[in-house]
Amino acid sequence: QVQLVESGGGLVQPGGSLRLSCAASGFAFSRYATGWFRQRPGMRREFLAGISFSGRFTRYADSVKGRITISRDNANNTVSLQIDNLEPEDTGVYYCNADSRSTEQLGLQGSHWGQGTQVTVSS
Repeated sequence: QVQLVESGGGLVQPGGSLRLSCAASGFAFSRYATGWFRQRPGMRREFLAGISFSGRFTRYADSVKGRITISRDNANNTVSLQIDNLEPEDTGVYYCNADSRSTEQLGLQGSHWGQGTQVTVSS
């Protein structure tokens, strides 16, 4: 079955960096758009970044543009998210998502979710 397993979360100091990874299995990963979302405490889940199945096209939420970079490795069925200059407001659970349609459909009904990885930014 479809599986997305996130890793790389943890406790980091403000100004630090993290690289999150998502390992995919059970489906044709190279044919799926993938992306990252997060849910901060008391807030709705929000889109952060998406990447096309080929990796050629990316899109980012305006709120984090410039601080994050999404990439994928189709040979190893992984998608990663690099987050720089972390702020306490970045604290939350980060989720991987995959959709067979396009990056515009990420997070919508029919897409697939991982279980999430906790990121805590604190001194």
